[in-house]
Amino acid sequence: MCGRFVLISDLAEITTEFGVQEISGNLQRSYNIAPGNTIAAIIDDGSKHLVLFTWGLIPSWAKDSSIGNRLINARGETVAEKSSFRAAFKTRRCLIVANGFYEWQKRGKMKTPVYVRLKSDKPFGFAGLYETWISPDEQELRTCTIITTEANELLQPIHHRMPVIVPKDQEDIWLDTDMSDTTHVFSILKPYAYNEMVAYEVSTRVNSPEHNSPDCITPVSETSG
Repeated sequence: MCGRFVLISDLAEITTEFGVQEISGNLQRSYNIAPGNTIAAIIDDGSKHLVLFTWGLIPSWAKDSSIGNRLINARGETVAEKSSFRAAFKTRRCLIVANGFYEWQKRGKMKTPVYVRLKSDKPFGFAGLYETWISPDEQELRTCTIITTEANELLQPIHHRMPVIVPKDQEDIWLDTDMSDTTHVFSILKPYAYNEMVAYEVSTRVNSPEHNSPDCITPVSETSG
């Protein structure tokens, strides 16, 4: 799964890296993004557009917003079939911008936080889906979910799942929701190349979503000696 992640690149780097042509809203940078937070994503609505969503997808047919608390992730293996995700998978795909994510490794009775990022340290896009939900009092809420897949060789000792990271050369395909055949799109939902990633233990301070500072991603090996 993916329950916490990081976005610390500035707007100029993100704009360059993803070819963003339009921006809506103020970029939210954070070392400790949690479900329910506002996050940055890229959609293609005629141009590459950086927009803001709330993390935790609320399907358009939902009766209340509480369902979003349970839909922060969507399993890639079933995303095209589940009623909560299948419509968005066809027509509302996005790239959720991140620099890395956290996973917790079980060690006996303890869970140790591990930070995972690309070796290049560049921002990347999680495969995401988004929806627009209208509340009973006619307020519009735009929400999203992160798609997960089985863990790659790097993540397997840490957790059995990982978020889908869309390779750079597949980003335009993922965002192209005019594509009627989703076979190629579905093939993107696989583990990212393990040899292009790095993972290391970080402080348990990251366990609290309220803790949001650079020491969240500092390796324990640099702080313990």
